[in-house]
Amino acid sequence: MKELSELDGVSGNEKAVRDYIASQIKDKVDEFKIDVLGNLIALKKGTKSRRKILLAAHMDEVGFMVTNIEEDGTLSFAPVGGVEPQVVIGKKVRIEGKINGVIGYKAIHLQKKEQLLNPPTYEQLRIYIGAKSKDEASKLVKIGDYVAFATKYLQENDRATGKAFDDRVGCSVLMDIIDKKERYEDDVYFAFLVQEETGLRGSAVVVEQIFPDIAIVIEGTTAGDDPELPSYQWATHLGDGPAITFMHRGYVVSRKIYEAILSVARKYGIKHQEKRRTAGGTDARRFATTAYGVPSGVISVPARYIHSPICMIDLKDYENTVLLVQKILQEGEEFAK
Repeated sequence: MKELSELDGVSGNEKAVRDYIASQIKDKVDEFKIDVLGNLIALKKGTKSRRKILLAAHMDEVGFMVTNIEEDGTLSFAPVGGVEPQVVIGKKVRIEGKINGVIGYKAIHLQKKEQLLNPPTYEQLRIYIGAKSKDEASKLVKIGDYVAFATKYLQENDRATGKAFDDRVGCSVLMDIIDKKERYEDDVYFAFLVQEETGLRGSAVVVEQIFPDIAIVIEGTTAGDDPELPSYQWATHLGDGPAITFMHRGYVVSRKIYEAILSVARKYGIKHQEKRRTAGGTDARRFATTAYGVPSGVISVPARYIHSPICMIDLKDYENTVLLVQKILQEGEEFAK
């Protein structure tokens, strides 16, 4: 998780993440390829090979892109994916993995009353990189450069904080399953996807290459236990185990898959929770509506403050997610038969 979280991989620029994952799994799987869009696809052949199960997680994270270099050497920028401007003020960023910067906004004592009462827009924000002029800044960056949060991973008291847990946490779960060196009855495909945050793009082309019988998306999802938010509005809660989704934006989860996941969790006494809000979407929607349609489920690790400079997860939720996915695969033909 530390290595994955600290890598920069804004949507469309996932190479560093993909290269790291490839280096870790290539000798542990039977087949391995990178498609033309940049998805990384690996296969562990089954002992019976009667079905194809696809496990998927996306490599990309939300971030920004430089849109202009201003005369004073600051950078205008736009979001890539959903990032609210009020959470980025004063945060450290990294441009193309090498240039450090900080996101600035007008000092509070210079703001008018109406500005204090309204969140800023991206047009009002700038990235400062220490350049004193447009010419100086232009030697360091260019329009179209990617910008990612510069956040270090930290682990304390069964909690972890870092950036991009949506969805490096899912990538890490898939890598842990691969590391177990276990053979299952079904052929198991592992897809590390690109450009989920900008429109579920990578998942569509993966389905048309594999044609799986079942797909399960492993995600980092929003936790609802934020300050001052009443419990009835919580989507998930840290510490209550992996969240199992029954419906989200654009997709009602296959009832057979949903109930099968719940059944496995109960059978093995794995702590879990149902995701209680239907906002947000995942690659499961694209799987269900591409090619012939693939019945898909979603298992998520709850994460506070996703799509922000720093996220938080409970490490026991993570461990239980790995265990749940492993037990699903061990069920073989009994799972969602």
